[in-house]
Amino acid sequence: MAGTITEDYGTEGRYTLSDAMSSQSGDSLAEWRSSEQVENGTPSTSPPFWDTDDDEDDCGPKPSDLYGKFTWKIENFSTINKRELRSNAFEVGGYKWYILIYPQGCDVCNHLSLFLCVANHDKLLPGWSHFAQFTIAVVNREPKKSKYSDTLHRFWKKEHDWGWKKFMELSKVSDGFIVNDTLMIKAQVQVIREKAHRPFRCLDCQYRRELVRVYLSNVEQICRRFVEERRNKICKLIEDGSRWSSFHAFWVGIDQNARRRMSRDKTEAILKVVVKQFFIEKEVTSTLVMDSLYSGLKALECQSKNKKGKSEPVEMEEFPAPMVFVEKDMFVLADDVLKLLDRVASEPLPHLPLPPKDDKGSQNRTKDPNSLDDFNKYTIERDKRRLTELGRRTVEIYVLTHIFSSRIEVAYQEAVALKVNSPSMQRAQSLGTLLEPD
Repeated sequence: MAGTITEDYGTEGRYTLSDAMSSQSGDSLAEWRSSEQVENGTPSTSPPFWDTDDDEDDCGPKPSDLYGKFTWKIENFSTINKRELRSNAFEVGGYKWYILIYPQGCDVCNHLSLFLCVANHDKLLPGWSHFAQFTIAVVNREPKKSKYSDTLHRFWKKEHDWGWKKFMELSKVSDGFIVNDTLMIKAQVQVIREKAHRPFRCLDCQYRRELVRVYLSNVEQICRRFVEERRNKICKLIEDGSRWSSFHAFWVGIDQNARRRMSRDKTEAILKVVVKQFFIEKEVTSTLVMDSLYSGLKALECQSKNKKGKSEPVEMEEFPAPMVFVEKDMFVLADDVLKLLDRVASEPLPHLPLPPKDDKGSQNRTKDPNSLDDFNKYTIERDKRRLTELGRRTVEIYVLTHIFSSRIEVAYQEAVALKVNSPSMQRAQSLGTLLEPD
């Protein structure tokens, strides 16, 4: 063949809907990724659950065991006249993958097409499927100009390839992407072992940090949208004077033990629904939302363990007083439901914007090696705390509104129905007695 293809180091990959995929490029993304994640080895001041993929409730393979990188150098690129090229197979997560490239585009003109494919897909057993999140990059001689795209996909026998028809315009390939007639393609692949019964951590630590830096604002939008939607419903309830007064009277009028019983529910039942709502196929941020909810849940569990007067880590003290405690296999409201609903209505999720793109530290961090470690340490810690706070607040609001709507409000509606129907029921019973034959 006209080109020579070489591989550097291994791990594990096609589809044809570029517009449906999430694609990220630009200075902020490229600069971050060109920094080579030098935070490795930098000690973290965060609680242990923040920066590990261990899960004490699970003995399966860790995310780091299911993650890998791959580099493909295509030499003599200008002389290649084949319609498509595929890399050698590489392994990630126990599966074989390869990269497929169309130098002149796949069913499109003037674009380079790139896909990740499952090798030997024809030999896969019926029913085989696996999620994988992956990033493919075409490397530029100036690292911050490299082109990156990320996506999440469930690979299965009939959809064994996924990627981008319009990965990048061919006219741009010659602008620093071909060096010595060599095109370099890099891939990161994370096979995801699903744990649908509760929020789960599914990304290798380094890969997670990279994606967080790119998509933290997207995760914040998802969590904020959910929290504000639930908060608005609570505000409407409180603003409805007659309904709120009626519910208030019901709640203060029932037995204290009954209140306690209604103010708790099993964690397993709630967390399954949380995962179902927030883990969306083909949504690239779903893995980070899961990570956020995982970290937030761990923070709640940590606060719950320390609620009996034990000293708390400094990091935990930064969080507001919890609305929900975790007690064994139960979620328990941390205060009276009337106070908690009022608190949610009066406490919107705080806004902590990311640094602007023109931030000097951000623009110069790839140029100043002496400041790079400090910058990354600061941004990593900030992003982890923000991700955890978003997840903690989302889990709290979900649990509170779930317990309220599925247990407390149901009991209230039943009480109202009995009160409304009681006179008519008594009248019906009396009438029935009068009409009974001798």
